[in-house]
Amino acid sequence: MKNKIIYLVLVSLLTINSYSQKLKEVKANKEFDKFAYVDAIKTYERLFAKGYKSADMLQKLGDAYYFKADLDNAAKWYGELFTLTQDVAPEYYYRYSQSLKAVKDYKKADEMLVQFNAKSGNDLRAKLAASQKDYLAVIKKNSGRYTIENAGINSQYSDYGSAFFNNKVVFTSARDTGSFSSRKHAWTGESFTNLYSAEMVSEGSLDKPERFGNKLNSKFNESTPVFTKDGKTVYFTRNNFNNGKKGKDAQKSTLLKIYKATLTGDQWTDIVELPFNSDQYSVAHPALSPDDKTLYFASNMPGTLGQSDLFKVKITGDNTYSAPENLGNIINTEGRETFPVITPENELYFASDGHPGLGGLDVFVSKIEKEGNFSEVNNVGEPLNSSKDDFGYLIDTKTRLGFVSSNREGGNGGDDIYKFKETQKLVTCEQELSGVVTDQATGLPIAGAKVTLSDATYKMLKELTSDSEGKFDFGKVECGSKYYIKTEAVTYNTKETPTITEKKTGKTFVPVELEKTEQPVKPGDDLAKKFKIKIIYFDLDKSNIRPDAALDLAKILDVLEQNPTMEIDIRSHTDCRQTAKYNLALSDRRAKSTMAWLVSKGIAKTRLTAKGFGESQLVNNCGCEPTNESTCTEEQHQANRRSEFIITKL
Repeated sequence: MKNKIIYLVLVSLLTINSYSQKLKEVKANKEFDKFAYVDAIKTYERLFAKGYKSADMLQKLGDAYYFKADLDNAAKWYGELFTLTQDVAPEYYYRYSQSLKAVKDYKKADEMLVQFNAKSGNDLRAKLAASQKDYLAVIKKNSGRYTIENAGINSQYSDYGSAFFNNKVVFTSARDTGSFSSRKHAWTGESFTNLYSAEMVSEGSLDKPERFGNKLNSKFNESTPVFTKDGKTVYFTRNNFNNGKKGKDAQKSTLLKIYKATLTGDQWTDIVELPFNSDQYSVAHPALSPDDKTLYFASNMPGTLGQSDLFKVKITGDNTYSAPENLGNIINTEGRETFPVITPENELYFASDGHPGLGGLDVFVSKIEKEGNFSEVNNVGEPLNSSKDDFGYLIDTKTRLGFVSSNREGGNGGDDIYKFKETQKLVTCEQELSGVVTDQATGLPIAGAKVTLSDATYKMLKELTSDSEGKFDFGKVECGSKYYIKTEAVTYNTKETPTITEKKTGKTFVPVELEKTEQPVKPGDDLAKKFKIKIIYFDLDKSNIRPDAALDLAKILDVLEQNPTMEIDIRSHTDCRQTAKYNLALSDRRAKSTMAWLVSKGIAKTRLTAKGFGESQLVNNCGCEPTNESTCTEEQHQANRRSEFIITKL
């Protein structure tokens, strides 16, 4: 028989209830020494002095100095970046803040840090874990970690939902104590539930139960208390009834609310309902964070994803709270999530019938991460879970002794409390983070690179060097977390690679490609590829140089100015749309227009050649002849619309 009290909450009351490599390296170095070089960073600084700038260029300049710990110059270039635009990744707010502190502009540094904290909070988004096709195998893997037996305090009625209070266990019971005025609930046929307590003796054994906190109990249902660490405040669930007044929703149902009481002497006084309660929905089953600053609960309030969801509020003062916040779809499903508890180890245990389980409500666990997000949800397995309803998990993390409620076969009443001992902790998620450092141009491994791991707030966690094969291994890291991998090597530009580990057990491998600080060029190389110039943009059917194209051309201009003997061939290509004759003529005009721009800036015409190739040298199969029509995507066509600056002489 399913748990009557839970159905009461969720149905009746609408609730929640090596060497060769060395030879290759020597060979690569010899080849490298034959080349001329282009120092991109110096080029960018000269471009800026000439009035050319872009967000990408300023980010690279700021980063170049930031990673060298030249924070004065980093502040300069990040300042230029933020003057140009503030539409940048959150980490640039952090880097700018740190750089500003180096120049003692603390006020502005703090402003940037506030914005960084606000923006980086959205890095990590809650997503519903994918359904496990092999969920039974997963549950089996998690099983066998508990010994479990009847707690010895159960009656023939429902007993469930325990909490620790001093050396007692406080629980909910519908037992009939023999009072002449005992009230029966029409739905369950049992008495309304009250709070009881039992003294803990040894190894989880409990003494005879007795009524707890008489002033907390009323003529309606009381259940699921939670106490602050000092034992002076209790939050508990009760029907919508206080000070002799009963509240009802629009359908005339008396729903559930959370109340708070204060211990004065040996009496619980000042019973007040929490301000986010409502007559129109249920709020129940409170749980406290380890620091007593956050209250978790179950509710079917507006914003609920399923039948009942888990929410949280920050406790901001004496009976003042933040707005309720849904825990999101990693935890909540279309079904029932209820009976939360937070352990001192920052684990959330809860009951659910929406996550893959063994039947009815099962107990699940998720780790609360530093950013307030949740790791993947895990079923705790048998024998703690059964084919019936299992809920109300409670554990002492020091002794690993605890209690759980269940209506499994062999019990005394509708629901019973079982004591358990956890003999082995559940490894909910393990991630390993490793990678390899290679040369971007040659693909060869880079040995001896310094690789630094930082967390999402840029706190350094580990530092190591890549081995002879360029590999590095940080070992175990947290699941579902953001990290930054900074890689430094002599003669290479420093690179920072953000990565997010998966929210499930596995390995994350990060390949890091480093670019030479001074880039080798030789006849036949394309300067456009060195500076990642894909297209010199022109207006439709035009060949004059647009202002946004001038920035990219200025990069080529600077290279030619720094290498006075260099000669280049300018080549312009189109996609296949329009006729071949038309495209050939248009591309030729554009190539020559590009050449004319460089000549106007002082480059001798004898150093330049220019030609348009139209659609004659497509890089893919996106040809259109003879119809001028193609089924290719715009991205495929764009690959053919390219500009090339081929070195013909050094």
